[in-house]
Amino acid sequence: MAEIDSNSGLNKTISEQKGICRKKLSLNEHALRKRQVFKFVTSDRDIYVNNKTPFKGQLYKCEKLLDKGASELVIHGLGAAVCKAASLALRLKEIHHDTLDLDVKTSTITLVDDLEALNDNVDDEINNRQNSSIHIRVIRRVPVAVLRSKLRTN
Repeated sequence: MAEIDSNSGLNKTISEQKGICRKKLSLNEHALRKRQVFKFVTSDRDIYVNNKTPFKGQLYKCEKLLDKGASELVIHGLGAAVCKAASLALRLKEIHHDTLDLDVKTSTITLVDDLEALNDNVDDEINNRQNSSIHIRVIRRVPVAVLRSKLRTN
C-alpha cells in the first residue's frame, strides 16, 4: 500500500481548501462600504422590490399603475428579494384572473464593495461578489378599454 504524505493537500477537508482559495477579509483593519447597485434608466413602470418594503405596499403600487392604464410594468429583484419579486408577479397574475402574461429573465450581476483602511498600515481594497437578479415583465393581454367596456355593460 502507498503511504499518504501528511504534508500534502490531499488530507485537507473541502472547507479548508475553499478557505485557502478565498481572499480573507479582515474587518478589524477595514471598514466595509457597499457600493450602490447600478440601476438602468428608470421609468414610472419599473418596480424595484426589496425586503424592507411591505409586500402589500408593493402590490398596491403595481395595482395603481395597472389601474391607470399601464399596458406593461417591470418588476426587478436582487439577491434575497428575488423570491419576493416572483411572488409579487404571481400574485398580480392571480388577482387579474390570468389576463396578465409574465416574461421572466434571470441573471447574475457583479457587486462591488470598497474596503477602506482604518489605519495607515494597510491599503484600501476592492471586493467583487456575485448576486442573482430577476426582471419580470408583466404584460396585459387584454387592452384596458375592452375591460372597462365590459364592466360598464354589466
